[in-house]
Amino acid sequence: MTQIKKDLLEVIENTMIPEVEGYLEDLHTIIEKKEQTDETMEEVRDIESFLVELQNIIYAVNEDKIDDEQATEVYGKIQELIAEGHSHE
Repeated sequence: MTQIKKDLLEVIENTMIPEVEGYLEDLHTIIEKKEQTDETMEEVRDIESFLVELQNIIYAVNEDKIDDEQATEVYGKIQELIAEGHSHE
C-alpha cells in the first residue's frame, strides 16, 4: 500500500470517524432530550451519510479500488474539512 493510502486511512480512522461519531452522539443526546428541530434531524441524516462515505473510502482503499491520484484528492478534501472545522472553534 502506498504512503498516501496509508495516510488517508490514518486520517479517516483516527481523526474523522471519531469526530463524526462524537458529533453524532451529541445530536442523539439532543434527540433523547426531545430538544430536536427539523434541522437537527436533517443533520443526523447528513452525518450518518457522511460516516457511511468514510467507511466506503476505507473499504475502497483496502480493496485497492482507488488509485493514488484519487487517494490524494480525497486526502486533500479531508484536510480542508479538518482545517475548516478548526477555524470554527
